[in-house]
Amino acid sequence: MPQFLEHSGTSWKGQKVKHDRSLIDKLDPRLRVVLVTAFAFVTVLSENFWVLSIAALTGLVLALLAQLNVKRTLRRVIAMDMFMIFLIILLPFTTPGEALFTVAGLSASKAGFLHALMILLKAHAVVLSLLALVGTLSATTLGHAMAHLRVPDKLVHLLLFTVRYLDVIGQEYKRMRRAMQARAFVLRTDMHTWRSIGYLIGMLLVHSLERSERIMDAMKCRGYKGQFYLFDEMALGAHDYRFMALFIPFLCGLVGLNFL
Repeated sequence: MPQFLEHSGTSWKGQKVKHDRSLIDKLDPRLRVVLVTAFAFVTVLSENFWVLSIAALTGLVLALLAQLNVKRTLRRVIAMDMFMIFLIILLPFTTPGEALFTVAGLSASKAGFLHALMILLKAHAVVLSLLALVGTLSATTLGHAMAHLRVPDKLVHLLLFTVRYLDVIGQEYKRMRRAMQARAFVLRTDMHTWRSIGYLIGMLLVHSLERSERIMDAMKCRGYKGQFYLFDEMALGAHDYRFMALFIPFLCGLVGLNFL
């Protein structure tokens, strides 16, 4: 089965991304989905700092094995951190417990600080492992892997159609924005601007609905009956079994550390 992996061919949006094939790329896509899901569950459900530290380090090692682009990965991790920064800052001041320090009369609790640190470690471990094991798969490969894992067809179809037509909707949005600019529209903080943006969003939804109906009619003309037929075969190889022999006992060890 051809795999146009993100870092060795094209990204989900079709952007050219040059990168060498890594060790992670040789693994079966189904195995990667299952292992990263198990790793995420073990990490998120853990309350042990040693386990979370090891999990965060494991995510970093997986990212190195996948040979992820450093700048692109840093941008994604920083974007996640910017989303969480207010939670991390406010949590020590809103959690009751022993005061660790005081700022402007507000006491930051030790329990809140530790809780924020745990959330930070969990987030980085899960995001890095997802970027390494799943983020390097193309949308088509991921969809096929999910179908082989007996994920409900509707979810698989939703993923494949969404990724396929995100760029189409984006191009439609840019075309409509250019049309507005050609009519001297300038963004301002007034009712005319908000009304125009509302019309833009409404027309984008209408055009998307019309396009989806045309696409469905075209697919039905080609014999589509609500199901994708998988003609590719996925099989585990020797490197998959070696990776499982290392990763599964490692996950069991992390689970055991939680009970120590």
